Amino acid sequence: MNRRRFFTALTSAFAAGAAAPALAQAPSTPQRVDRLRLDAAESLFGVDFTEAEEQMALGSVNRNLQSFEELRKLNVPLDTEPAITFRPYLPGKKPTGKATPGAKLRVTRTAVPANLTPEQIAFLPVTALSTLVESKRITSTELTKIYLDRLKKHGDTLKCVVTLTEELALKQAADADAEIKAGKYRGPLHGIPWGAKDLLATRGIKTTWGAEPYKDQVIDLDATVVERLRDAGAVLVAKLSMGALAQGGVWFGGSTRNPWNTERSSSGSSAGPGAATAAGLVGFSIGTETLGSIISPSVTNGVTGLRPTYGRVSRHGAMALSWTMDKIGPMCRSVEDCALVLNAIYGADGHDDTVTDAPFDWNPDRPIGALRIGYLQKELEATPNNPNPTEAQRATADARRTMYAQALDVFRKAGAKLEPMAMPDFPTGSISFVLSAEAAAAFDDLTRNPKQLASLTGQSPGDWPNSFRSSRFIPAVEYIRAMRARRLLMQEMDKLMSQYDVFLSPAPGSASLTITNLTGHPAIALKCGFIDNMPQSIMVTGRLYDEATVCRVALAYEQATEWHKRNPTI
Repeated sequence: MNRRRFFTALTSAFAAGAAAPALAQAPSTPQRVDRLRLDAAESLFGVDFTEAEEQMALGSVNRNLQSFEELRKLNVPLDTEPAITFRPYLPGKKPTGKATPGAKLRVTRTAVPANLTPEQIAFLPVTALSTLVESKRITSTELTKIYLDRLKKHGDTLKCVVTLTEELALKQAADADAEIKAGKYRGPLHGIPWGAKDLLATRGIKTTWGAEPYKDQVIDLDATVVERLRDAGAVLVAKLSMGALAQGGVWFGGSTRNPWNTERSSSGSSAGPGAATAAGLVGFSIGTETLGSIISPSVTNGVTGLRPTYGRVSRHGAMALSWTMDKIGPMCRSVEDCALVLNAIYGADGHDDTVTDAPFDWNPDRPIGALRIGYLQKELEATPNNPNPTEAQRATADARRTMYAQALDVFRKAGAKLEPMAMPDFPTGSISFVLSAEAAAAFDDLTRNPKQLASLTGQSPGDWPNSFRSSRFIPAVEYIRAMRARRLLMQEMDKLMSQYDVFLSPAPGSASLTITNLTGHPAIALKCGFIDNMPQSIMVTGRLYDEATVCRVALAYEQATEWHKRNPTI
């Protein structure tokens, strides 16, 4: 390059705002993004630069575009986590103590009547099923066949089964029977059939994520949760349906149905676990939640669903949707079942670095009168937002207020001293795009494959394809600002929870659901009544890593009521 051409290139580079390392770039390289396009793009992000500023930025913008395209050529496996880690606890507040997964828990030893029918057995909680298995009143194989028969009979009606794992289940059941016969009883999950939401990897068995592009996918490993339940002696009988890529209740096999009314949806995205557990097709199930996907289907199907603290249960081997929000938890028929299952699956595994080593100090006898319990007064006593409600809307609202008032009275009679409270006044909705930004990053390769993306069942404005595309226009600067704002929300919740051990709220229709999914707090939903023959629930939310207190308060309500004993007839 002669001197004149060199200075021409140098002048062009500085005019475009080039950094020093880029001075050698050929001046003839066309700019794919010109100033007018950049000016139009600014309106998408709510900024307005001058023409001179835009001209100066063009060099960097075009070089960034080139970097993006080079980066896309790099093969990044779907299970690759970003090189950043979210922690739900604030500095200086990391929990102390050690996790002891699999430690013996004290639970109610329920007397189980003799001569129960297979259907009656199918609806028993794990605490009762384990009594039958441990006492050898029923073998794991017999129990497994009861659930396999029910899965075959009702699975298509409910559209809740993706893959029946019959061969594996019968082998695991036979192994459990042999061990129990030999006096090697592993604990209350030994020989108990369970179902996995179909985003948990299972070696040699399809893991479809509920989505057409992945319906033949087989991942060559077992998720940590699957491994730990296998080590506890549990029997995997089915991979259960989920909304495609963990959204809603619609998957490539259809819309999962509600066993209380098969004309209705099972909600999502843990639709299959909710329906199958409620319908007595499994002893218990495992679901996941990013923004309500355990709580919502638990409420809709009338089961007890526990969303643990973020970073409580390893996500290794689970489909990633939002690396800073995804959580794994049990969906069961009783509170103590949730405690038993959590006890088997929580704790660090050496794979998921977000998992914090913290104890699960379960004490079912802890007096709840000594706890500070708040309740979201405005939400639990809410009137219809509609200024002119119909008679039916008014009747439903009245029924809901009465139901929640009765639920609060049950807690009071159990010894709870309830204090009215409110959630922090924070613009939570303005940072919720963190989820869609991370989801779009997780499925970026799919988004840039129009044919595969078009194969997803949902194609409406609220479905993933549109969300993935739209999220392409979220600037990195705004995502990071949202994460900084999220830290402020965490601080607000820390102040609030310093005043309460737990708080009560509607489930799932509560502002706390979005807030606590962003902050990572644990919650449990359990039945508290019926309206129009459909189950209704109340939610107990607690401090970070304190699922034991959350479950203890929920257990006090469950022991004082009979709602958890009501089951659907399909």
